[in-house]
Order: sequence, then C-alpha cells, then structure tokens
Amino acid sequence: MDPLYNTTDFYAANGTNASANCTDGYNQFIQPVWQITLWAIAYCSIVAVSVVGNVVVIWIILAHKRMRTVTNYFLVNLAFAEASMSAFNTVINFAYAVHNEWYFGLVYCRFHNFFPIAAVFASIYSMTAIALDRYMAIIHPLQQRLSSTETRVVIGVIWLLALLLAFPQYHYSSTALLPGRTVCYIDWPEYTTVDFKKMYYVCVTLLIYFLPLCIMGCAYITVGVTLWASEIPGDSSDRYKEQLIAKRKVVKMMIVVVCTFTVCWLPYHIYFLLHQFFPDLFEQRYIQQVYLAIMWLAMSSTMYNPIIYYCLNSRFRAGFQQVFCCCPCTPTDPKEGLELKSPRYLQTQVWTSMCM
Repeated sequence: MDPLYNTTDFYAANGTNASANCTDGYNQFIQPVWQITLWAIAYCSIVAVSVVGNVVVIWIILAHKRMRTVTNYFLVNLAFAEASMSAFNTVINFAYAVHNEWYFGLVYCRFHNFFPIAAVFASIYSMTAIALDRYMAIIHPLQQRLSSTETRVVIGVIWLLALLLAFPQYHYSSTALLPGRTVCYIDWPEYTTVDFKKMYYVCVTLLIYFLPLCIMGCAYITVGVTLWASEIPGDSSDRYKEQLIAKRKVVKMMIVVVCTFTVCWLPYHIYFLLHQFFPDLFEQRYIQQVYLAIMWLAMSSTMYNPIIYYCLNSRFRAGFQQVFCCCPCTPTDPKEGLELKSPRYLQTQVWTSMCM
C-alpha cells in the first residue's frame, strides 16, 4: 500500500489516519464552529502562558548573577525548549488536526515533524541532568561539581543528540496534493526484514520518555531518602539547617516538575504506540476529539513549569513579581529577595544607605 494513505506521523499535526476518505476529497472531521472555537481558545492559552512564563524564567536566571547555577542553566535550556515548541508547533498542530489540511508548505512540514522530538528530548534530558546534578551534590558532596563551561557543553551535547534522533522525521517528511486538500506526512521507507517506522517510534518513546524517567526516578528516590529519612539534629548549626531546607525545596520542586511532565505525556505516548500496533482502533470518528484532548494535555506541559517555580521557589516568585508588578517586590523571605538582585543593584542600595 502507498504509505501516503496509511500515515499517522509521530509528533506531527495529524492525529488521525491520513487515508480517511481522502480519495474523494471529503473531510469527515469537520467540527461545528463553537467546538473549534473552544479548542482554539484552549490551545492559544497554552501558547500565551508558556511563551510568556518561560521567557520570564530565562530572564530571571540570566539577568541575575546569583541565579546562574548549574541547576538553573539546565532550567534555562528546559524553558527555551518548551517555549520554542509551544510557539512553533502548538497552534499549527491544532490547525492541522482540526482541518486535516496542510497550509504551510514543505519546508515548515519538515520542521514541524522534526522540531518537537528534538525539543522534547532537550526538555526531558535537561530534567535528567538536573536530577543527576542533585544526586551528585547530595549523595557525593565532596566530588567536584560541573563548571559553567562544562554545563554548556552538556547542554550542547543534549541538543546534538536531540537533533540526530529527530533527523529521520525531517529526512522523510513530505507533502502531497490529494483531491481537495494537501497533507504533510512522513514517507517511511519499506523494508522486507524490518518495520522501520515501528522500530523508530518505539525507540523514540523509550529514549524520550521511559529511559530518562527511570533514571530520574532512581536518582530522586535516593536523594529523597537521604534528605527526608532523618530529622535535622537539634544541635546542628543554623547554616546547616538552612542548607538542608534549601536542598529539600529544590528537590521537591524538581520532583513536581518531573511528575507533571510524566502525567502530561503518558497518554500521548500510549496513543501513538497503540496506533502502531492496533491501527483499526483509530478509524472511528470520535478519535479526533480524543486526539485533540491528548495533544492538548501533552502540549500543556510547556506551560506548567513557570507556575511551579513561582509557587515553590521564593527567588522565582520575586522575579515574577518584579516583571508583572513593574516594581521592586517584597518577598516573604528577605534573604531570597536580596539574592535575586543584581550586584549593581546591591551596590547602589549599600551606597544609598551609607549616604543617608
């Protein structure tokens, strides 16, 4: 069978079978206007919250010297990947899933199939790098930590591997003119000995979901047992108590981030794995609504992290208040507020106090 008429592209826009009634030019997935409007509002909300929130996160870290830690550099990479995927793919995904017609040309078709896998890979392996960094800092505190240069190298390697993993989606992407509409699809090669498409999808799911989640799970279980298993000694110094509480807060925040990612993407991976092995289940008309809901949940993962940072980290909270209140904020913990300021700001404050 011609692969054009039996294609559902992993991480591509169309969640339904491209062969559905395509030969007569009839699109069976037309929805009422009110339904499309509700879905459009839901998807556009993701883009607005994700892009604004993640850009603010990047600014908070890069504009304040005290925030430039190893963990936060990986958070910058995570925020960049999520904001980019939200901006470049979410609305296009929605438009193609609703209309089953590709309006954006071959170049963007290739980018659209290629970039989300790279972005998700960069996101989850940034989280994995943070988990391993926390593990080394807490379980092996005497070992040397990553320098800022080494951190940038790790981020570069993550993106290199991400682009290599996503390259087949770029290479085999194409567009075709059907009766009445154009489709963007992936023309996978057919081999007699192996099903390359199934093998690729299974490998991608393992590499960008199950494997890193297993690594992070093991790391955070070990770290959690170490940090929470024993009580803080009564005769310990205040400095020790502050450091332990700070470590607990960071680990707690990242566990929430990982759990949110896990919940958001699990239905999406299950959906596409089932489609590869049980394609007959996806011929029903209602499957479009199922796909739109699953895709919305997956794409919404890009907007939750800034909210989590705001709720669970006082420094990020102070930064968000600076941006959205347009005035210096007064955080609950004065020390956290001071640490968020830039060195020039602190010098100005000290000089002003001395002159008063």
